[in-house]
Amino acid sequence: MSTVAAYFRLVRAGWIMVREGVVSALPGDQLSGLPRAGWRFARLFARRRSAGSDRTERIGRAVERLGPSYVKLGQFLATRPDVVGHELALDLSRLQDRMETFPRAESVAAIEASLGLPIETLFLEFGEPVAAASIAQVHPAWIERDGQRTKVAVKVIRPGVRRRFFQDLESYFLAARLQERFVPATRRLRPVEVTRTLAQTTKIEMDLRLEAAALSELAENTREDPGFRVPWVDWARTGRDVVTLEWVDGIRMSNVDKLREAGHDLKALAATLVQSFLRHTLRDGFFHADMHPGNLFVEPDGTIVAVDLGITGRLGKKERRFLAEILYGFIRRDYVRVAEVHFEAGYVPREHDVNAFAQAIRAIGEPIHGQPAESISMARLLSLLFEVTELFDMATRPELLMLQKTMVVVEGVARTLDPHFNMWKTAEPVVGHWIRDNLGPRGILSDARDGVGAVTSLLRQAPDLAARTERLSREIDWMAEHGLRLDAGTARAIGRAEARATRWGRVALWVIAVAVVVMAWKLL
Repeated sequence: MSTVAAYFRLVRAGWIMVREGVVSALPGDQLSGLPRAGWRFARLFARRRSAGSDRTERIGRAVERLGPSYVKLGQFLATRPDVVGHELALDLSRLQDRMETFPRAESVAAIEASLGLPIETLFLEFGEPVAAASIAQVHPAWIERDGQRTKVAVKVIRPGVRRRFFQDLESYFLAARLQERFVPATRRLRPVEVTRTLAQTTKIEMDLRLEAAALSELAENTREDPGFRVPWVDWARTGRDVVTLEWVDGIRMSNVDKLREAGHDLKALAATLVQSFLRHTLRDGFFHADMHPGNLFVEPDGTIVAVDLGITGRLGKKERRFLAEILYGFIRRDYVRVAEVHFEAGYVPREHDVNAFAQAIRAIGEPIHGQPAESISMARLLSLLFEVTELFDMATRPELLMLQKTMVVVEGVARTLDPHFNMWKTAEPVVGHWIRDNLGPRGILSDARDGVGAVTSLLRQAPDLAARTERLSREIDWMAEHGLRLDAGTARAIGRAEARATRWGRVALWVIAVAVVVMAWKLL
């Protein structure tokens, strides 16, 4: 029955997208055949009020009707322009994660269940909610810290959000499997794998202990960084469903007029923000991946405080070197080196020609060097670069797409503060410093040390590897002589799976037919 419910939820979601005009706002003129007929059908049934609004507004209305889990779906797809396209990804990135607050009593119940203590023991005072998002809401509270009454922010998970998300997740997997089955052209995008990634990231985001750990890690990394910090965490009042943080008194970076009135240097704030992000990315390989202006505060002394670390990104050493070298290569117009880095990192298959790839990269770089430096977008450069690499069979790199999405947001915030912001001039000190430290003599010594460590580890595992190799050789010899066989249990499981797929396929057709009839009857 859960599969039938998933079909109903999927049909309902599709109907809401049609009625709110989201489907009709897509570029259907470029479609043909059945998809174009479906697009025309969607235009007929869209609400009239949708015609005068842009696509972002339509998506916002649809998501509001569909619920919190679809907000997270939209935010996640905004990080995958390779799946939804760059324009739709930009629309999704503008989704406002603002929901209605839920009663204080439900927050109190969640806190007491998570921490095992009454609210009066945990806090001197616990206030009404001041903000709510799709997964959690925030309350002001007061505790005793270092002998003083201290204000804190208490983030509490939304009741029932896990159950609702996992119900909708079943529909997402269903849609992904149907897409892979009936739209072969989209199989290269691996929709089921994309949905599995969404499930994993949201599970992590719904455990507030992990957000607290991210705050703690970023705080350690940025302890000596000028002009940037994150709130401290009260671990004694933090659990799976609640995290207690320092209350930040500052001006939201989205309120540019108020920042200007307070006397802040907007150009300096823009430079600090971008350099901090690049420093976290290149130096630490760990960055805040949701740095929109609503999550950034500016304190009276000009320090930027970042909150809400539910979404973070990580880059390995290879990815950091890749990023630094391609940026530096574009700055120096060394397109051959940029191409070589792609091949050295293993991102582009070896059967392609390095010089042909360098020619494609030159087509991106040369027009940029003909523009004023302040008009060049580093995020746009990475976007064009990823478009070109698709022509050379570069596989999707989710970690680089997350980086690109975050860089788009950070660069956009910087240009809001300073319309003439020079991204390259601001980035050069951080990128150049990392290049000198990691690709110069010091970097060579570090790589040598890592290599010695890897060889030592391999030597320690040599006896076990030899035993595994011998066992594998015997098994291969046995299969070569007797063939590959499935046991009876595996054969029966395959048969049951095939029968179930056929049965549920027929049920799905009836469910969809009934849903269409009901919707048509309501319209009449």
